Amino acid sequence: MSSQVPTKPPLPVKDEVILWFDAIGRGDVGRVGGKNASLGEMVSMLGGAGIAVPPGFATTAAAYRALVEHNRIGDRLAGIVAQYRSGAMPLHEAGEGARRLFLDAELPPSVADPIVSAYRDLSRKAGKREVAVAVRSSATAEDLPDASFAGQQESFLNVVGERALLDACRRCFASLFTDRAISYREAKGFDHLQIALSIGIQVMVRSDLAGSGVIFSIDTETGFPRVAVISAAWGLGETVVQGRVDPDSYMVFKPFLSDGRLKPIVEKRVGAKAQKLIYATGGSARTELVECSRHERDHPVLEDEEILELARWAVLIERHYGCAMDLEWAKDGESDKLFLVQARPETVHGTRSATALKTWRLTGKAPAPVVTGAAVGDAIASGAACIIRSTDDIAQFVDGAILVTDNTDPDWVPVMRRAAGIVTDHGGPTSHAAIVSRELGVPAIVGAGDATSRLTAGQDLTLSCAEGDRGHVYPGRLPFVSEEVDTASLPLTHTDLMLNVASPASAFRWWRLPSRGVGLARMEFIISNLIRVHPMALAHPDQVSDAAERREIELLTRGYDHPRDYFIETLGRGIAKIAAAHHPHPVIMRLSDFKTNEYAHLLGGAAFEPHEENPMLGFRGASRYYHERYRDGFALECRAIRFVREVIGFENVIVMVPFCRTLGEADRVITEMSRHGLMRGERGLQLYMMAEIPANVVLAEQFAARFDGFSIGSNDLTQLVLGVDRDSDLLAPLFDERDPAVMKMIADLIARARKAGVKVGICGQAPSNYPEFAEFLVREGIDSISLNPDSFVATLKCVAAAEAGRVVPAA
Repeated sequence: MSSQVPTKPPLPVKDEVILWFDAIGRGDVGRVGGKNASLGEMVSMLGGAGIAVPPGFATTAAAYRALVEHNRIGDRLAGIVAQYRSGAMPLHEAGEGARRLFLDAELPPSVADPIVSAYRDLSRKAGKREVAVAVRSSATAEDLPDASFAGQQESFLNVVGERALLDACRRCFASLFTDRAISYREAKGFDHLQIALSIGIQVMVRSDLAGSGVIFSIDTETGFPRVAVISAAWGLGETVVQGRVDPDSYMVFKPFLSDGRLKPIVEKRVGAKAQKLIYATGGSARTELVECSRHERDHPVLEDEEILELARWAVLIERHYGCAMDLEWAKDGESDKLFLVQARPETVHGTRSATALKTWRLTGKAPAPVVTGAAVGDAIASGAACIIRSTDDIAQFVDGAILVTDNTDPDWVPVMRRAAGIVTDHGGPTSHAAIVSRELGVPAIVGAGDATSRLTAGQDLTLSCAEGDRGHVYPGRLPFVSEEVDTASLPLTHTDLMLNVASPASAFRWWRLPSRGVGLARMEFIISNLIRVHPMALAHPDQVSDAAERREIELLTRGYDHPRDYFIETLGRGIAKIAAAHHPHPVIMRLSDFKTNEYAHLLGGAAFEPHEENPMLGFRGASRYYHERYRDGFALECRAIRFVREVIGFENVIVMVPFCRTLGEADRVITEMSRHGLMRGERGLQLYMMAEIPANVVLAEQFAARFDGFSIGSNDLTQLVLGVDRDSDLLAPLFDERDPAVMKMIADLIARARKAGVKVGICGQAPSNYPEFAEFLVREGIDSISLNPDSFVATLKCVAAAEAGRVVPAA
């Protein structure tokens, strides 16, 4: 179906009451509002780029004003607004009175006739007597850079027939004065009487038979600009926007989209999607919420190629507009085609500085969280829980409390702005609660599941969104601090300053730091936090004897052809998300280094792990990879690395081998990796090794012939040089990386590595804890220092001072 509809000869501008989408663009916000202007822009300017927009037309601001003038309601509207602003009339009375003026009004023939005529043209073009349309409101001040107006006015779906269309238009006009719209305009300083309302009338996409959702051309939590984030649910898109369901979430690395050989999907999470909104039988403009099938809940709404297509559209539109965008999409279940149905500028991160970094952190040890969910923002807040289940009870909310509710819609905005933090049972990162919380700057946790039943009214809480993409609600009011730095003002250093990254959840949080890559990413963190299953249990699920564990593994791997595919894709996308945050800088991914006791705690792990008296010196690191007890698990690790590098495209990923005791062991690991398609030097693959055993230092030249670089693991090296169990509380005073023996070992390794022509870095905590240790490393000529993010700025300043020959600042 063409997205362009022939227009009738235009009326004089002062009398224009409808404009076809292909006749308007983003310069027409004053006539048709931001929403409709953007739809017209996509049709008129981007239709040739392959972006599909359902055909339609918009009423103009002139139509709204003609209605007001014809029914002589302007003065009465002004009176209602004046009484509301003076405090003589409460909000709900003002809104009800203003809406009643429109609902009782007559659509003048000068407005109704052109709408009906255009609707008939639209129906003929669609090959139907009366085509189903979506009728959406678009305020003429909508979608300005600092205001999203998300959901402030009404929309009506599946409207069929001329009478139903005119009735929906009248209700749209009235919705300019919903209570939430009045409140929002007051907060933003807009003049209620100067804003008009345009209506977009657009052929319905049968997404009730397929799916729909939202796209942001920027990471909505961190502002990281090089990914597109897509949410998807079955049925009509209101369930996603209103937060009624936990949607699928897909994340695409935009710079790789131009390479058709790659599938740069760095995150692919299948949401619960318990319900969907569909058209109801028995009348126009009716919808109903129904349960999703088990198959729908377990499977993604979009195929990979559809995810990539939507991401490409987001890139084209972002490039055309010159700013980050917030889009809505729908898939037609009859044609299987994708369409964009709305576009607006992203209003939170798109206008922020790329160099301003503000961070929050808890200052003490946190107890176990009461509930968790998706984090919105990266702040921390504390307050008493205020549980509100309905907008009828909003008056009970206490300013500065933590709002706890099922989900939110635009009627909740007045109370959301008064909250210290927000927790919802349902919704995802693109739900109404998430979008509005970001704009208000209020930290929120959405999709917490059972917060309204687990939390109690008046309970003191601390809400933390500062720990990655999972937010935590802790009992009590915990101490925390916030810090702000302009990264553009930080000094440059000759030594590469890199980051230690614990998990994909926090990968984008630190993108503003001027790091030169990741010096240590731990594969076992991804396995324990995201995968949760022992690799051998996924390679050989039949060997898991515990029935409860088998059922849980089956639930986690449902939807995959084989359980091993769950491991490969989940691990691969986790690594890819870390690599995306730092591309093209190197990301050094350490192969799994669990000890046997840690592996045994994974699902199915007990069946594959021996009992050891001293796991710290036992079956760990390199010794596992070629051993029959773990060889098939290691094969999955290798396949995940290949998936990252060859399918997703991140060839900046460097593989690092931990705890490699002997030269012979190094050779066996390298051979094992080659068996699985990971050959050093092929497609630029580099292999590093952890230097954490005294033998690695003594035989540094021989190890350097097998690897491209060393990363000093100061914790294990200190343990083995001094003979101190680093887990022992009794021996803690003896454990010190600054001991002369340890420092001599490190200095010796740096010198040998440089002589052998291989890179050498360090990924331990010592440079962060001790400025003099950072000075020592710089003096010895180390190539890179990898740091925990929270100590990056302070250590960078120490390194810069050391390189300049100045005194290193005290800690």
